[in-house]
Amino acid sequence: MVSETRRDAPGRVIPILDDELADFRTEATEFLAGQRDERLFIGFRLRQGVYGQRQPDVNMVRVKLPMGGVVADQLDALGDVAERFAPLKKGHITTRQNFQIHHIPLDQMPDVLAHLGSVGLSSREACGNTVRNVTADPWAGIRADEVFDPTPYAGAFVRYWVRHPVSQLLPRKFKVYFSGATADEAMAGIHDLGFLARVRTVDGREVRGFKVVAGGGLSTMPRPALVLTEFVAVDDFLRESEAVLRVFNKAEELRKNILKARIKVLVHRLGAEGFRALVDQELRNDWAKERIDPTAWFFHDDETADAPAPPASAPQPGADRAAFAAWRATSVRPQRQAGYASVEVMVPQGDL
Repeated sequence: MVSETRRDAPGRVIPILDDELADFRTEATEFLAGQRDERLFIGFRLRQGVYGQRQPDVNMVRVKLPMGGVVADQLDALGDVAERFAPLKKGHITTRQNFQIHHIPLDQMPDVLAHLGSVGLSSREACGNTVRNVTADPWAGIRADEVFDPTPYAGAFVRYWVRHPVSQLLPRKFKVYFSGATADEAMAGIHDLGFLARVRTVDGREVRGFKVVAGGGLSTMPRPALVLTEFVAVDDFLRESEAVLRVFNKAEELRKNILKARIKVLVHRLGAEGFRALVDQELRNDWAKERIDPTAWFFHDDETADAPAPPASAPQPGADRAAFAAWRATSVRPQRQAGYASVEVMVPQGDL
């Protein structure tokens, strides 16, 4: 059963499945009672976004915030979990737009996941060898130099791949990024797959699409992503992504060594042309004979329509105008929507 409000309610990108939450409670309870194989339970637990910690008998939950989006009631729920279940009374914002909370006993984790799910927050596939949280330019939809807002397409990617059978046991984790601007704010080149917004004129009409890069990564074998294609139309970007994921999933040689199991190893061993040939070959298989229409998966969040009207006269700073001017210069940027601005708040070391 799916527990959802309006499909495109702000912050609610990943469908919450009540049956899935119930399954986690059952599996965790029976594992603690010694009725589940530990190796199998670990795989199950990771797909639900729950990590074991080096400290005994406690776990970390990683909550996905697709495209970095979160709304007030979800922040309240994260705060509730931190106060009620986390001994340190805090959470941690990650570099990939997740929210992690640590030191939670396993027998309490089902209540944590249920509480988060009640406000549309999901940890599904935030860990393990899956498609991890899909990140995006934090100024998507509001920046003046945007080619187009990638949010609907990034949301479609999230919804298409969460719980997808191809992505449940990949050779290794898989990280994806979307940008709608010419500037690359979050370094697509270090991701397994990156989508950069582009527009082309085809037969006299403007067509939206993406430049696609693949095989980037850091860690012990840093590699810059290679250009997979300079342009794929938005009508076909999900099919293109599935071809890439299927090639990755079939690369059995990557499963032999966890330290060399990322797609960057395959891409940079084959080179752009060799990897592209495998993707093209995959696109000729039966599953790819029909395009995958992204509109059924779109996430529409019209922030402009939902925004309040600007005040007729805004309060002005008091005596400390110099401090205000310094703050505004470093923490505020105008939006493309006239009369609005976005504000950045520093969270030291991500602890909140």
